[in-house]
Amino acid sequence: MQIGTGDTYDPRVIAMLDHHVATVRAQTAPGSAHALDLSGLRAPDIAFWTGWDGETLVAVGALKTLSADHGEVKSMHTLQVARRRGFAGQMLGHLIAEARARGLKRLSLETGSWDHFKPAHALYRAHGFVPCGPFEGYVEDPNSVFLTLDLTGR
Repeated sequence: MQIGTGDTYDPRVIAMLDHHVATVRAQTAPGSAHALDLSGLRAPDIAFWTGWDGETLVAVGALKTLSADHGEVKSMHTLQVARRRGFAGQMLGHLIAEARARGLKRLSLETGSWDHFKPAHALYRAHGFVPCGPFEGYVEDPNSVFLTLDLTGR
């Protein structure tokens, strides 16, 4: 997979992100979905990447800067037909490397607690993320799982 800076104006990227937001919102209780839409991904505190298998967009991921030493994984999504081929792990590895390169000491994320999100939980835990409490404006929510990764010790 080739990873590069994402173009949020590319129709293929827009289609994938629209699908991601719609799917996440359909799989989460009202008020508990925190996926960024296109305008959110175009914010200055967001870095966004796309992953390509040849000419096919297979994955997206974003890094939100929360503070000088803390970042958040946002908008991780892999094309359904491209799953179980390692693309999500490659994208997550890229986000972790970018966070380290930016001098972040901690990388956190929020994802859903429902069965739909179980594969994501496994992916994040396989990369060293551990449970944590809510961060950066999130609140305790039975529909959310909060995870964090210490970037100083790996």
